[in-house]
Amino acid sequence: MTVIHINDRKKKIKRKFTSTRGSIFLLAVVLNISAMQAAVEGNFPTRNQKLMANLKPHSRITASKMEPVKIARGGSINGKDNGAKLPNQVGGSAIRNALFPIHGKNEVTKFLLIGSIKFFVILALTLTRDNKDTMVVTECGAEAIAFLKIYGVLPAATLFIALYSKMATLMEKKTLFYSTCVPFFVFFFIFDAIIYPNRHSIQPSLSTVRSMLRMQPDAKGASVIFAKLFANWTSALFYVVAEVYSSVSVGILFWQFANDVVSVQQAKRFYPLFAQMSGLAPILAGQYVVRYASHADNFEESLHRLTWMITFAGVMICSFYKWANDFIERNDAVTGEVQTKKKKTKMTMAESTRFLASSEYLRLIAALVLGYGLSINFTDIMWKSILKKKYPDPLDYQRFMGNFSSIVGLSTCIVIFFGVHAIRILGWRMGALATPAVMACLALPYFSSILMGVDQPKALHIAVALGTMQTLLSKTAKYALFDPTTQMAYIPLDEESKVKGKAAIEVLGSRIGKSGGSLIQQGLVMIFGDIISAAPALTVIYYSVLVWWAYSAHRLGILFSEKTEETKSHKR
Repeated sequence: MTVIHINDRKKKIKRKFTSTRGSIFLLAVVLNISAMQAAVEGNFPTRNQKLMANLKPHSRITASKMEPVKIARGGSINGKDNGAKLPNQVGGSAIRNALFPIHGKNEVTKFLLIGSIKFFVILALTLTRDNKDTMVVTECGAEAIAFLKIYGVLPAATLFIALYSKMATLMEKKTLFYSTCVPFFVFFFIFDAIIYPNRHSIQPSLSTVRSMLRMQPDAKGASVIFAKLFANWTSALFYVVAEVYSSVSVGILFWQFANDVVSVQQAKRFYPLFAQMSGLAPILAGQYVVRYASHADNFEESLHRLTWMITFAGVMICSFYKWANDFIERNDAVTGEVQTKKKKTKMTMAESTRFLASSEYLRLIAALVLGYGLSINFTDIMWKSILKKKYPDPLDYQRFMGNFSSIVGLSTCIVIFFGVHAIRILGWRMGALATPAVMACLALPYFSSILMGVDQPKALHIAVALGTMQTLLSKTAKYALFDPTTQMAYIPLDEESKVKGKAAIEVLGSRIGKSGGSLIQQGLVMIFGDIISAAPALTVIYYSVLVWWAYSAHRLGILFSEKTEETKSHKR
């Protein structure tokens, strides 16, 4: 019988087994004879692995004392997450654990399979998002986006949620996933193969619509936008479906599956890396558009090239979903961790309003969410409007948006990594105030350039450059500072306020932030004729929202500090 002597200092063990070979050697010693060959070949057993239990200094463990230990999800032993204590984690360096804290063949495979689903979801989302903007903005004008979000996207999303809720009660999870995912990609394929090539036969001309609506030749405002939308209803339909897909794909298709199969302990390590991994998708999608799709002879051919990649992404989403399920069912023992996750509280609009009204703290968090949603909506549509003036050709507009998506993806990967450190250095209040401050400073030259006029090519070029910088850095500040500080604000609250407050803010924030901004801009278009002419009024509204947002962040910072101190004193 072979006896294994263990050093009494863990540091010596780590130095001894800093390499992968050292980890494999350790496994070969502690596993039984049948597992040794698999360890040497790199094929670690996935079920009933035999590991040493409870290693202690000066302990002696013999092969006869080893018992089979059941490995659960993510390498947890007997239902308990063992974090970085698996043998193959001993040799990991501090840098490696900080950058990629996922260990073991099973965990890495599981992470890559699930992460690949999100990667292809974001890939398809980026391609469809940029394509819908290209079609609607160049054909109907950027102002049409505000109208489509209210009269197209909102009813369609409501109908989809009602249908999905009914399907969820009748179908098992796998069938529900495919039944939700596949129809979107079938529509994108049919749109490219049948609808768009025959658009001139199935949609009326603009002159026909104007005569039907009895519009005057010099008509402006909402009537002109509605006429353009009717005359280009195929593009409007694509916009609505793509917008619903953007809401469904990440929130329902990916996160619902990930929350079902990733344990709470794994989520702490998996989820930040999912964000990093999916941040690469916009880079690839943008460069695919810039270097291949936008170099087609016409927009119809470019749409064919985009649809090829969108269809490929859809196939890969379904394939990785199947492979991930097969792998989890084959290699993971069922534990109670995933099943005991708390279900997300859902609240109606009325319930959300009543709950928020009862707490100043939650009202201030809601003010932050609404402040960002309204302000980014105001600048986004105006920016796309001047983009159309500079790039009236759909292929040029498409090429620009492809490059912009790549830059956003790259900046997202960078800022997510450094965001936590920025908040640690600046503190919560300064971190929360940084986003409205950055947006206020960047918007000043941007709005000034528009107010001075964009009729001259040089002036238009400057306005586009300033608007692009403002949009990019505003989104970067959101990812790096706004999102982390907003989530941190829930930490000192009691459990009921955390759960119900977050649900209430998500309902009001998402609906009022998007719909409210669109309604305000609709009113401005009806008064001034187009969004660029409404720039002076929009500037006043924009800075009023930022002042309200900054005041709310300042006030919330005071309450956050008080509640944090209260929590610390209670723990003492």
